[in-house]
Amino acid sequence: MADLLVAYLEQLQIDFVFGVPGGAIEPLYDAIARNQRRGGNLTHILARHEAGAAFMADGYARETGKIGVCISTSGPGATNMLTAVATAYGNNVPMLVITGQPALPSFGKHTLQESACTGIDVLGMFRHCTRYNSLVSHPQQLEWKLITALQHATRAPVGPVHLSVPVDVFRAPSTHRKPNYDMTALLRPASLIDSGAIETLRGMLANARNVVILAGGGCGDSIHSILQFAQLKGATFVTTPDGKGLVSPQHPLYRGVFGFGGHNSAEAALNDPSVDLILAVGTSMGEWNTGGWNSSLLNDRLVHIDESEEHLARTPMARYHLRGSLRAIFDRLVERMHELGQHTDPVVERRRAGVKAAAMKWKPADMLDAPEAFTSDAVPIKPQRLMKELGEMFPRSTRFLADTGNSMAWATHYLQARDRRMGERRFGGGDRPRDLGKRQSTGGWLRLITHFAPMGWAIGAAIGTAAGNPDAPVVCITGDGAMLMSGQELSVAVAEQQCVIFVVLNDAALGMIKHGQRLAGAERIGYDMPRTDFAAISRAQGGRGYTIRSAADLQALDIKSICNYPGPTLLDVYIDPEEVPPMSSRMRVLMDGV
Repeated sequence: MADLLVAYLEQLQIDFVFGVPGGAIEPLYDAIARNQRRGGNLTHILARHEAGAAFMADGYARETGKIGVCISTSGPGATNMLTAVATAYGNNVPMLVITGQPALPSFGKHTLQESACTGIDVLGMFRHCTRYNSLVSHPQQLEWKLITALQHATRAPVGPVHLSVPVDVFRAPSTHRKPNYDMTALLRPASLIDSGAIETLRGMLANARNVVILAGGGCGDSIHSILQFAQLKGATFVTTPDGKGLVSPQHPLYRGVFGFGGHNSAEAALNDPSVDLILAVGTSMGEWNTGGWNSSLLNDRLVHIDESEEHLARTPMARYHLRGSLRAIFDRLVERMHELGQHTDPVVERRRAGVKAAAMKWKPADMLDAPEAFTSDAVPIKPQRLMKELGEMFPRSTRFLADTGNSMAWATHYLQARDRRMGERRFGGGDRPRDLGKRQSTGGWLRLITHFAPMGWAIGAAIGTAAGNPDAPVVCITGDGAMLMSGQELSVAVAEQQCVIFVVLNDAALGMIKHGQRLAGAERIGYDMPRTDFAAISRAQGGRGYTIRSAADLQALDIKSICNYPGPTLLDVYIDPEEVPPMSSRMRVLMDGV
């Protein structure tokens, strides 16, 4: 039966699975090995910890648009994955999680690492952080439970699914080695939309003179159409933190990030009293995506557009809700604007001319809280300046991942990559081909996580990203605390010869805890750590490592060599530990107890 599972993964063109082996999952590893001997493309990447394997699957899914697959043995192998699976659940990342079980006849006998209901009930643990969760108790169940799981993983709201498979079920012979079903057809993305609802929204937009768009991380495969709509309507736009990487920081209509680590310019755009409608698109409307449920957004000017009913349920105060395929909705809006000539309406023309005039005066640096630190030559280097240098040093194809904590705050606010996605070249039709059987990647040039936000996510996710796209440099921005927690995964990048650049913000502390306690006037406790030489740790694991104390040290690096090196490079950056990250919205929630 294990060979049949591998055959389905091949049908879905999944080329990497991530995991750590063990006795209960060994038949699946045997099947992967047999597939490789037959010339198959499925490759296993050995993680150093099962959470790292699931984080890698997360990064792979975001980069490729395919389903991320991670596997582990029973018992502690499965429980080690829980945090990472919960992260994928909170961030709507499609993932297939396969865990092993001892043989069925041994259930209830205190078998080694039993994780069924008669042991340590792993299935019960996964129930609350998966879209589908099942024990395969008979060989004939495997195929249809796998199909059901994959459908749940890829239907809104997408997320991780889990199958727990006993070792004797995996070893059972299959009546057929080839899949009975064509998953490309079964998993074809839905594009149905409510034409009447779109016409209602179009009527609201026709009467609105000043529209602001809030684009969230769920806009990955629709952002071109959204930007085209914004240009036709003369609408400015802001993004959530996880949506920032989908657009160019240099776009003339862009006014920054709204939410955690965000910009005053974004909040000002939403608070503008002349704004008629705020279109929140592809966002879950959680704490970090709304500036701690800021009242400037959550009011009756809001129109919430999303594929997920769960997300729409969080905005009962909105004037209007529209559920459906985001790309199909905005393609239709653009088409209707052209059909009705609304894009040439004199009022809209004047609005666009005014926006264009304002855009001529707009500079991305205008949105920054501390522009003087952004250009400072101080030593140790200020984290604001570090973000400036990172945005300028690396090529346009670079993927940046920012870890939870200060790394995310600094990157969200200050990282400005060069010359990114500006708009849509199509006239407005929905004619772009979409690969069958997989979701378009929602990853942009910057990737981060919100909601369930563990330290160390970016370390594993960067490796998964590099597996999914070995032609692009991957930069992981992480903290010293996260690196001490999950830094052993760097040796995976060594083994796989991946070009991953780990940028460690080294301030000998859990920075967000330290600054949060100071800002809140709380007791100062539990954040100090000894200074660690991470460059030496990288070299000890087989990677390259450099110690950075100033902007000049960064500028002296041979970036072309680093980006072409077949292996990881770690930059151990000694940042100014007294610089306070932009985290005011988080502090307000903590202080107010919202």
